[in-house]
Amino acid sequence: MSTPDPRRWKALAVSLAAGFMTLLDVSIVNVALPSMQQSLHASAGTIQWIVSGYALTFGLTLVAGGRLGDVLGRRRMFLIALSAFVLTSALAGAAPGETPLVVARLLQGVAAGLLTPQNSGLIQDMFRGAERGRAFGMFGATVGISTATGPVLGGAILSLFGDESGWRWVFYVNIPVGVLAFVLAWIWVPKAQRTRTRIRDEVDYRGALLLGFAVLCVLFPLVWSEGASAGWLWLLLAAAPGFGYAFVRWERRVTRRGGQPLLELSLFTEVSGYYSGLVLGTVYFCGFTGVFLVMSLFLQKGLGYTPLQSGLTVTPFALGSSITAVVSGRLIPRWGRRLTVTGLILVTLGFGAVALMVTVAPVHSLGWEMALPLLVAGIGGGAVISPNTTLTLECVPSRMAGVAGGALQTGQRIGTAVGTAVLATAFYTAVSDTQGDYPAAVSITMLFAIGFVLVAVALAVRELAVRRGLRLRGIHRHHVIATDIQR
Repeated sequence: MSTPDPRRWKALAVSLAAGFMTLLDVSIVNVALPSMQQSLHASAGTIQWIVSGYALTFGLTLVAGGRLGDVLGRRRMFLIALSAFVLTSALAGAAPGETPLVVARLLQGVAAGLLTPQNSGLIQDMFRGAERGRAFGMFGATVGISTATGPVLGGAILSLFGDESGWRWVFYVNIPVGVLAFVLAWIWVPKAQRTRTRIRDEVDYRGALLLGFAVLCVLFPLVWSEGASAGWLWLLLAAAPGFGYAFVRWERRVTRRGGQPLLELSLFTEVSGYYSGLVLGTVYFCGFTGVFLVMSLFLQKGLGYTPLQSGLTVTPFALGSSITAVVSGRLIPRWGRRLTVTGLILVTLGFGAVALMVTVAPVHSLGWEMALPLLVAGIGGGAVISPNTTLTLECVPSRMAGVAGGALQTGQRIGTAVGTAVLATAFYTAVSDTQGDYPAAVSITMLFAIGFVLVAVALAVRELAVRRGLRLRGIHRHHVIATDIQR
């Protein structure tokens, strides 16, 4: 077994800092939208594209980014994508009008999609055993914190720089962080052994196009659904299975011919725990990410909170999630899938308490009253993302680590889009049906979120039963764990 690289923890810190920026930009922009619209005199449709365009191109390029990392090397792809992200952030901040800003956001999403899979790939390459669980715990904390703190940081930046130009600093803040991360990554991230194969021989371009169209048909109507009136976009969902089927057939054909497929289908059929973990993560993201949008709408529109006050109100979730994500990484070898089951139950209880609290607590103290339930939900959430990531990728060979991580995170992005669309629709519908009763609307919407989480609980319990059954029969997943020998 090779000696672990002594720089691995420093390299991890750098990669997570870069990953934090890309995930933060999914949510931090939301609070700056009114400022952007006023400053640029932008239309509502343009504002929608500033948010949705980033999420769309982000989700489209994750798998391709993972595959390029597998082929070109994690370090090289990390540096290329990080440079692109810093450049596009600068372009977004300096955009003189609405069209350049939309283009910059689309390109920024592409860079983020190429960068993000390198995080999980580097963890797979640099860490083994219990250390890998701790590393994924830190990765999970990064995902949870970036999702929950976006509104807080966005509100703080706007308060510091003002409404007129504060939105530009939402993008500019990425530049010094990205430049520092680039320098440190150049020093600390280990180089991979270079291969002599050509990229065009290793990258399945037709497969990338087919998968891209399938993901596009799912994501486009979902990310555009909020505030959009073009109902025909939902017809794209009907085309997604066709592109998905064509992608699977093509990948099988490439494999039979001895080529290099974009996404080896053996990940889903032979790598134990991968498929179930991917589905579980996708469903969980449906339930938890849309909650922050709904809470922001409720607190700002219903209770008159400022963006900063709104962000601070949901901070207990971020705090609980960050703490347990790190701790749970150390408990994975002993607790395994029981961690995710326990975490999902706590999320359900926390969301249920919020649904009850908003209907019975006095409005003037509601922010404080929700702190404990959100903390409980956050503690549970921290025990879901990082353990599920570790358990999903534990048996993936290093040569497939990038594309496996990309596919896993594509599922998370699809889950985010689905959950945001469903919960936002439920919230607006409930507000209308209750004639502006925002607390009742939030309570109803939280029940939808709980429904998604309960489905995730059922999936986690099923996977736990499968793992116990294998253990009782004396099967320890040797057919996939043995792939560590190939690493």
